[in-house]
Amino acid sequence: MSNPASPPAVGVLDERPGLTFPPGFLWGAATAAYQIEGAAAEDGRTPSIWDTFSHTDGRVVAGHTGDVACDHYHRLGGDVALMAELGLKSYRFSVSWPRVQPGGTGAANTRGLDFYRRLVDELLGHGIEPWLTLYHWDLPQPLEDAGGWPSRDTAARFADYTTLVADALGDRVRYWTTLNEPWCSAFLGYGSGVHAPGRSDGADAVRAGHHLMLGHGLAVQALRAARPTAEVGVTVNLYPVDPASDAPGDVDAARRIDALANRFFLDPLLRGSYPADLVADLSAVTDFDHVRDGDLATIATPLDLVGINYYSRHVVAAPVEGAEPEPYWRAPSCWPGSEDVRFVTRGVPVTDMNWEIDAPGLVETLRRVHDEYTDLPLYVTENGSAFVDTVVDGEVDDVDRLAYFEAHLRAAHEAINAGVPLRGYFAWSLMDNFEWAWGYTKRFGMIHVDYDTQVRIPKSSARWYASVIRRNGLAAQ
Repeated sequence: MSNPASPPAVGVLDERPGLTFPPGFLWGAATAAYQIEGAAAEDGRTPSIWDTFSHTDGRVVAGHTGDVACDHYHRLGGDVALMAELGLKSYRFSVSWPRVQPGGTGAANTRGLDFYRRLVDELLGHGIEPWLTLYHWDLPQPLEDAGGWPSRDTAARFADYTTLVADALGDRVRYWTTLNEPWCSAFLGYGSGVHAPGRSDGADAVRAGHHLMLGHGLAVQALRAARPTAEVGVTVNLYPVDPASDAPGDVDAARRIDALANRFFLDPLLRGSYPADLVADLSAVTDFDHVRDGDLATIATPLDLVGINYYSRHVVAAPVEGAEPEPYWRAPSCWPGSEDVRFVTRGVPVTDMNWEIDAPGLVETLRRVHDEYTDLPLYVTENGSAFVDTVVDGEVDDVDRLAYFEAHLRAAHEAINAGVPLRGYFAWSLMDNFEWAWGYTKRFGMIHVDYDTQVRIPKSSARWYASVIRRNGLAAQ
C-alpha cells in the first residue's frame, strides 16, 4: 500500500474518487512584498517601517532583515515559472508602497511600478490571474514619522497611493485587496510593539485600526473611480474564540477577545458600525473621539468579495491573579481593555509557531462570516503552517505541512457543502521567506529557499498541491 503522505509527481493525478471543488474554483498561493522581494534600496525604493524596525537592535530574531529576502526582485521570471509548473491559477502578491511612492507622498516612482508591470505581464503570460494587495504592512517611514496609522492623514495618503497603482496596473489586474490583516498592523504594530513600527499604546492601536479601515474605504472609492470593473475586497485575519469553560467569567473573556480580534473589523466593514460592547470594553482606553461623522459609511463602502486569513483558534479564560505571561502574539498589550484575559492551550498538535492546528475552526469561521455578515463571495486568502524542514538528497518531504493543507482544504470543502460561497483558496506561502519578527527562523513555504544561494526546491506539499489543482479536488482518504 502506498504512503498517503507521499504525493504523486507533478502532472500525475491520483484518480481515486474524492472531493471535487466547484468549477472555476480559484487555486492560488500568496506572498508579501517585504517578505520576498529584497532590493530594499534599489531603483528608487525608500525605507518602510519594516526596514527601520528590522534594522533596530533586538526587534527581529538574530538581527535578520528583509534587505535581500528571497531576492524575488531579481528572480521574478524564475519564480513565476515555478508558479506555472505548480499549476497555480492565481498569485496573490503585495505592492511595496515605498517602492511605488517613495516617502508615501507625491508622484509615482516609474522604476518601482515597472517591476510590478513586469510581474503582472509575466503572470498573465503564464495564464495566472494576478491578485494585488495594496498594503501588507510596509508603511513608508516618513508617514510613520508624521504619525503613522494613528494619524488620520495616513488614510488619505493611502487613497492617493491606491490611485497611482490603479492607474498603472488596473487595466490588467482584476482582483484587488486593500488591506491585509489590519488587526496585525494595528494591535501588533501599535499595541504590543512586536511588529513594526514597534509602538506600545492601546489608544494608538485603536486609532490605528480605525484609520486603517478608513483608508480601506477611501481606497475602495479610489479604485471604483479609476477602475470601475475591478473586483475589490479586504482581507481580515479571523479566529473562532471559545471560552475555556461555561463559567460566566470565561464566557465574558471569549466575548471580549472576539470583539477585539474579529468584530472590531467585521462590524464596521460589513455593517457600518462598531459593536456597542466593544466600545464599552474600550471606554478606559479611548472615547472613540477619532471617529468622525461619515467615517463608518466610508468604511462600509460596498465590496465585491471578502478575504479571510485563517490559522488557528483562541481559547480564553477569565483572569487569574499572577498568571504567567502569554507568548508575544497574545501579549497583554495586543488586547487593550482586556489585558488580563488568559489564553488557554489545549495540548493539541501545534505548528513551529506554536499555533494550535484546528481545521474545523476554518469551517466555523467561514460559516460565521456568511451567516452573520454577508452573502458576498469569500476567499481564503491565507492558510498555512510553519514547520522545521530538512533538505535530504535535494528533497524536502514536509509531510506535516502537507497534512495541514489537506485537513484545511477538506474543511473548506465542508464549508462549501454547508452553503458558504467560497470561491478560492490561497496557500500561505508560495515560498519560505522573511517571517517578520521571527526573521528567517520560521518556514511557511511550499517552496524551500536556501537563503545563502537562493536555490528554490519545491517541497512535497508543493507537488501535492499541484495535483490538487490539476484535479480541482482531493483524493479519497
